[in-house]
Formats: sequence, C-alpha cells, structure tokens
Amino acid sequence: MSRRPRSRIRWNGDQVLGRARAGVVRGLLLGAEHLLAESRNEVPIAEGTLERSGTASVDEQDLVAGVTYDTPYAARVHEDLTARHSPGRKAKFLEGPLQRESGTITEIIAAQVRRALR
Repeated sequence: MSRRPRSRIRWNGDQVLGRARAGVVRGLLLGAEHLLAESRNEVPIAEGTLERSGTASVDEQDLVAGVTYDTPYAARVHEDLTARHSPGRKAKFLEGPLQRESGTITEIIAAQVRRALR
C-alpha cells in the first residue's frame, strides 16, 4: 500500500481581509479626492470661498466616502439651475462629475484593493 502525500494549508483569512479592507479605505479616499478635483473644475466661483471649502473624507467604519462643500450657501448654489455662472462653471457641480466619473472612481477603488492584496 502506497503512502499518500501530505499537505498543509495555512489560512490567513483575517490578514487577507484586513489588507483588502485597507485597500478599500485607501481607494475610497483616492476616489473621493478624484471627485473633488473634478468638481472643483465646475464649481461656481465668485470669490473662491465655495471652491476652497471642498473636502474629501472617508468613514473607515462604514466604508463610505464623501465629498462636501462647507459653506452656508453650497446646497443652494448646487441646486439652482437658473443662476448664471462664469463659462464652464455651473449648478450640479458635484452631481455631474459624480455621474461622469463613477466608472473611474470604481476603478480607482478596485486598483487599491488589488494593490493591497499583492
């Protein structure tokens, strides 16, 4: 009777999941920063206060990224489709870039996960 070869497998699941999660967090931040940069190309500029108030952030617990413009009038400027702005500047300065760049943002996140798992 021949003897069967033995194999040993070591499962590092927690380590793999931790690295994947770190990649997601990094990807979310880079994706949010990409969206912020794209939206800054369209945000209406009077004095530049609205543009400078833009920030990108990530909630690492819930794995949610956000881009915010923090002025009292940011939402009004974003939603007012009747307002006139300088050429290239417009309402929906965050929504438009998000719709256009969603594929790129997804790829940014995926690339960071792949990189973390190397």
